[in-house]
Amino acid sequence: MGLIIMLRVYPVKTHTLTSSPRPARSYAESLQRIQALESSDSSAVAQEGRLIFLDQGDTVPHVIVFFHGFTNSPRQFKALGEEFHKRGYNVLIPRIPHHGLQDRMGADLARLTAEELKAACEEAVDIAQGLGEHVTVAGLSMGGVMAGWAAQFREDIDQAVLIAPSFGTFRAPSWLVKHTINLLTLWPNRFIWWDPRLKTGNAGPESAYYGFSSRALGEIRRLGWVVQAHGQDAPPRAKSILFITNAHDQAVNKDSIDIIRRAWQKHAPHKIHLYEFPDDLQLDHDVIDPQQPGQRIQIVYPRILNLITGVQ
Repeated sequence: MGLIIMLRVYPVKTHTLTSSPRPARSYAESLQRIQALESSDSSAVAQEGRLIFLDQGDTVPHVIVFFHGFTNSPRQFKALGEEFHKRGYNVLIPRIPHHGLQDRMGADLARLTAEELKAACEEAVDIAQGLGEHVTVAGLSMGGVMAGWAAQFREDIDQAVLIAPSFGTFRAPSWLVKHTINLLTLWPNRFIWWDPRLKTGNAGPESAYYGFSSRALGEIRRLGWVVQAHGQDAPPRAKSILFITNAHDQAVNKDSIDIIRRAWQKHAPHKIHLYEFPDDLQLDHDVIDPQQPGQRIQIVYPRILNLITGVQ
């Protein structure tokens, strides 16, 4: 009983997770900051795990930033990014800290913090300001939480797209989110296999990790908590927000998504837009990565392109 009380009353640290923007003032500055991110990668980063920038050669009307999912890498969004690039977008897909390493056991993930997620998100949004007149940010799962953070705190975003955002654990009651954050971030880290039976034989993307860190999962939840906390009292600052969910998804907590969606709709109903892939499509959580078994990007990509570009 004492443990449950502690997990409930212990404060979730959020004061370090608000915005301190430094938007790029020109295309040239954006390029310099992209090059700085690329130069910061050590030899431990896999070639397939590095930042991806699909460039039109100058500032263009539209730029899109994609935030990849937990334990994956920028390569996850490369094929979809190329579709936007064909349509004239500048496309930036940053590497999230402690992801994309050659060691696919993902041991480095235990060092991930919500502050790093916030900083990576903020830097990408800052860079985007010099790459396009209209800025869209989009992300899947962990990346969806990052897009949600940007939607709450950045007024220089025209569109935020939250694809299956991982604000909570599948089927866990939403009131347990705070307990879960404290449990995962305060207790010793555990490595958890995505597939405990197959382990390293698990089929899937070649640049994704075989498992994940319990502490890193708690840090993702902590970033989501600040979005929820601020969203109750203040409207989101992005001009438009699109939730893309999947009725067959068994990896995210839809109640936790709905708490944030309802709070934003209360403050700014005109900004919120919703789309859900129907259950009969039988889509997995990762609807983006072409290397996922059973992927159906021939259905998913056209719909996402139409939703984001506004072509119905």
